[in-house]
Formats: sequence, structure tokens, C-alpha cells
Amino acid sequence: MDDNQGFYHHQALRQTFDTPWPGPGQMDVSLEKGPISVRICSYDGARIVSLKAYGYELLRKWHSERRAFQYGCFPMVPWVGRLGFGTLNFNGDQYALPVNKPPHALHGMACYNHWKVIESTENSVTMQLVLSEPWPWEGSVTQKIVVTDKGVLLRLQIDTSGEAFPASAGWHPWFAKVLAENNDKPLVVDFDADWQEESGENELPTGLRIAPRPGPWDDCFGFEKGLKAHLKWPGKISLEMTSNGKSMVIFNKQSDATCVNAMTQAPNAINITPEVVTLQTPLIIETFWRIRPLA
Repeated sequence: MDDNQGFYHHQALRQTFDTPWPGPGQMDVSLEKGPISVRICSYDGARIVSLKAYGYELLRKWHSERRAFQYGCFPMVPWVGRLGFGTLNFNGDQYALPVNKPPHALHGMACYNHWKVIESTENSVTMQLVLSEPWPWEGSVTQKIVVTDKGVLLRLQIDTSGEAFPASAGWHPWFAKVLAENNDKPLVVDFDADWQEESGENELPTGLRIAPRPGPWDDCFGFEKGLKAHLKWPGKISLEMTSNGKSMVIFNKQSDATCVNAMTQAPNAINITPEVVTLQTPLIIETFWRIRPLA
């Protein structure tokens, strides 16, 4: 993706979430350790475009019909999921952010600009995004990805350059439901959440907590002591996801992929119970995906 093309598509994404998207183009970071390899494109929202383990591709891949929020694994910063009515309320003031899935603002700003690679080794990379317009405050987001022979560690840190501001952070991976042949048994996701966020008619959590309900889901779940979920492709791969984040969105209503999103808090909770970034207290979330073969 060249700079002019990237600028056009970044701007278009602010207007509509399903604008045509050029995809990753040339990968600029490749990490590998033992049986696990990751390919990342900093120009494509610091997205993990490929995650291979024990010979299997675990993520939904890009093709020409895919849109920005429909493949790989991208960070959601400085808010997660839907920001209600494109409005951020903080300290008595209201701030308007681009409504790209009316009536809401979707999935943060990671795909609004290029990220800069600031450090890279054979099995780790650190990338940084400067927070600027349309975000009302100055700051930065740093993502670190480390590949080990046991799995993948992802870390996000949001810092302010001065003023305090609210923020949320997380990741939006699309895991392939089937890894190889079409007659394979599909992905199974097991978890034991402490609650489920009640969904309102406006596609936002109401703020009420209810007992977890059976799927299929496009729902957010909560964990008192941090997220734990187990993804299993029967007979092939096990992926155990843990995180210090206490919220998880699962979306499994599409035929070929399932989203399991580790997040600091529920969508639009930034407007209800904000987590505030200060010079002394950056917002940090980590997740580790422990991967092993089942066959």
C-alpha cells in the first residue's frame, strides 16, 4: 500500500466501515520461533495478517472482497467495538468521533494511519501509532508482539503526552472455523465467564450484567480475574487465550470465521466506567495465546 493509496483508504474508513480496502500489500514484519510464525503489516493497522502453527493457518485471510475489519487480527484503540453514537463523554465535555457504522463509531483508530516499526528482532516487533486528529488528545499507542515456541504474546500500551483522557484497548482476531478440508470439524470455543453484558436494541451494552447465555453470539462477556478461553480445532490445534483484560466479545455468526476479542472493557464502557490514561498510569493490556497440536 503506497502512501497516497493508504491516505485515501484511511480517510474513507472514517466515513464507512465497509469501504473497499486494499489489504496488506507487502508484509514488512515476519516473526518465527519453532513451529509458530506470524506475518504483520504495519501499513495495514499493525495487523497480524497470518498466524501459522504446526502447518495450519489459524486466521481468516485477506482477499479482494474483504473490508478493513474483516480479516487477520488488528488492534482496537483507543476505543473498542462500538462507541455509542460516535460521541465520547469525559469530564462534562462531549467529543465527536467519526460515525462509520451509523449510528456508532466502530473499532477505534488503528486503521486510520500508518504505524511505525520502532524495534524488530527475529521473534518480536514493537510498533507505535501517534494519536492525533480526530482523537481529541495527544498521545501514542505501542503494540508489541512476541512469538515463542509455545505461542504468541500481544501487548498494547496507550500513553498520553500530557492531558488525562479515557481509553479502551483490545484485539479483533478472525479465527478460521475450519483449518483444512471442508469436512473437518469446526472450531469450538469454551469459556466460563462470570457474566454477560446485556445487549440493547441500539447494538450497545445496556450496562446491566446477566447470566451467560448459549450461542450463537455477537455478545460481550466479563471475567472478574481476567479472560480465559479455550479454542479447539478438533484433532488439530488447541489455542488457550488468557489476558489481564476482563472483557471478551465473541462473534460466531459467520460461516467461515469466529472472533474472540480480548479487551480492557466492554464496548462503550469508555462512556460509562472510563479507564483514564494519565502520565503516571498508561493503559496496558496483554494476551497470551498458548498453542499446541492435538494430533
